[in-house]
Amino acid sequence: MIAIKNINLEDKIGFIQGRLSKVENDRIQKFPIGNWESEFQLAKANNIKKIEWTIDSQTISGNPLVNSETLTEISEVMLKHDIQVPSVTCDYFMESPPWQNDVKDLEQTMIKIINGMRRINSTKLIIPLVDNSSLSEVKHEISLVNFFELISSVIVQNNIQICFESDFSPKNLARFIGEFPNTNFGINYDIGNSASLGFLPKEEIETYGNRILNVHVKDRLLRGKTVPLGEGSADFEAVFKHLKSVNYEGNYILQTARATDDNHLGVLLKYRSMVINWVEKNE
Repeated sequence: MIAIKNINLEDKIGFIQGRLSKVENDRIQKFPIGNWESEFQLAKANNIKKIEWTIDSQTISGNPLVNSETLTEISEVMLKHDIQVPSVTCDYFMESPPWQNDVKDLEQTMIKIINGMRRINSTKLIIPLVDNSSLSEVKHEISLVNFFELISSVIVQNNIQICFESDFSPKNLARFIGEFPNTNFGINYDIGNSASLGFLPKEEIETYGNRILNVHVKDRLLRGKTVPLGEGSADFEAVFKHLKSVNYEGNYILQTARATDDNHLGVLLKYRSMVINWVEKNE
């Protein structure tokens, strides 16, 4: 029984694209434009079953997910290595929110992303509402709600779940997500970002835990940067305890600190083991 449980848990742990590629220009996260296929190969060799795709402004023109001519290539690589892409992180949206971008251009790009997701059976689209896309003004929130109403039919028709990642306080995030139907909208819970803001896992998860659809695993210092798991302010044992209390059964996506010695695979496997240990303490 223990072996079966371990296998099922391992299958829920994935990583965000780029974590198995060299860091370029000090960017901790970007689409690995020349290395994405190799990451699938490495994942397969190390029994990692899930990869979260990523889309950013800098590399979007070369990202195969938004190009109908290269979508078949993604499907073939997924099939070859038996890897799922259950979710997509849209850093592009964070870098070009509707109140800073031409809405028609953004609409067309988002529809391309959603159509690409449907073709590869990916269902969760992570929308970061932090940093450049933080809803720091009421007019920004109104703009965002209006934008997702604009593309709501495309979201529903393609069975996509929009997972908002926000820097709102727990109470405010519960209010915000309450504006959206729970069939196609929920929350991406980022452990590190919450820790950096000083939020308490118990309060967060008790307040909006039933809307959490995806979890990003990382650690950050209070009001500070991303650090290796266990070296920051995140209370992982409390997080996984409270996620269990709301019967969270989704994925755990490693969005972790990069290796300082370029051994990115080694640290990723170490982090996977740490997550398994934390989750199993609450089994």
